Amino acid sequence: MVTLIGMGSGSWEALSAQAQDAVRRAGLVFGAKRLLAGLPPECTARQFALYQPAEILETLAQAPGQDAAVLYSGDTGFYSGASGLLTPLRALGIPARVYPGVSSIQLLAAALGRPWQDWKLVSAHGCACDPVAECMTERSVFFLTGGAETPATLCRKLADAGMGEAHALVGENLGTGEEAIRYGSAAELAGQSFAPLSVLLVENFDVPHFRTPGFPDESFIRGQVPMTKQEVRAAALAKLAVKPADILWDVGAGTGSVSVELALAAPKGHVYAVECDPDACALIRQNRAKFQTYNLTLIEGRAPDALADLPAPDAVFIGGTKGGMEGVLDAVLAKNPDARICISAIALETLSAAAAALTARGLAAEVVQLAVSRTKQAGRLHLLMANNPIFLITGIRK
Repeated sequence: MVTLIGMGSGSWEALSAQAQDAVRRAGLVFGAKRLLAGLPPECTARQFALYQPAEILETLAQAPGQDAAVLYSGDTGFYSGASGLLTPLRALGIPARVYPGVSSIQLLAAALGRPWQDWKLVSAHGCACDPVAECMTERSVFFLTGGAETPATLCRKLADAGMGEAHALVGENLGTGEEAIRYGSAAELAGQSFAPLSVLLVENFDVPHFRTPGFPDESFIRGQVPMTKQEVRAAALAKLAVKPADILWDVGAGTGSVSVELALAAPKGHVYAVECDPDACALIRQNRAKFQTYNLTLIEGRAPDALADLPAPDAVFIGGTKGGMEGVLDAVLAKNPDARICISAIALETLSAAAAALTARGLAAEVVQLAVSRTKQAGRLHLLMANNPIFLITGIRK
């Protein structure tokens, strides 16, 4: 019998009576050095500082018939290596059982005297993690940290994205005599150092307001820069078929109204708003701050040159190119030949040029005209006042 045991904070006292009994009875014990160091003297002397499944299986094969215990920090069901050993054990027909432990999230919640059922749980221990994307959608996010990602590096990413005022706290050496809780904003904690055994809780009270695309025009800070209107924005996002983790470009972003809508539609992705007009760039910054779209980056420059260093897009909205449409399309398709493209046009000449440019590059050009009229009160009457027709030209790969 192989028993997989969650050892919580690593102290012998943290184990259940069942787990303690299994360790005492085991002829072989595996685990990290830190965990083995906490075992009492009555446990077997055949202890191995191993935790990789292949190494454990090789040692087990050399001691047939021996019961074994494998120790893991935290809980066996919470981002633990236990699952990686269970599968090969079962495949080999070796009987196994699991005794869970107290996880770091439980230890932190207990230290704070708070429930944790509403926290979003994320691991940044040895895996890619985007804290901005996680904190965009949840008010309270718990991060396991380790390796290259520490509480400080995660807080630095948040601060760099504009989320430096988010409330944060770090739990160090939880469940041990050296336990400590350190509080501060993300910006403050970004400049500090922490114990290797640390976890991070971020509580962001400025979570963006997610809703169906098509915010009212008056929601945006506008100035004198032309803005894509509500109905057109909603239709453009539908044509682009935005997914939550998409990388998106908004070329000729103007006030940033489309960029904001894209960022809210893709909270786990990223939006690059490309604009060369200084007044428009100022408005994009203001609207980014107003809507808390921390996954939106302003690229100041003229397309297509400004597109050179951007990551490959999944979808692109083109609101204006100042005559550089051909170069913009070439830049988009060079990065991703299957990118979804939507171009807005007012003039018939732009419509014709966009359709021809898409067709020449092997895309089918679908054209939709939007003619929106809005009511205007005239005394006791309401009259419909027409806006200029807008064309949306969508590039679809054949």
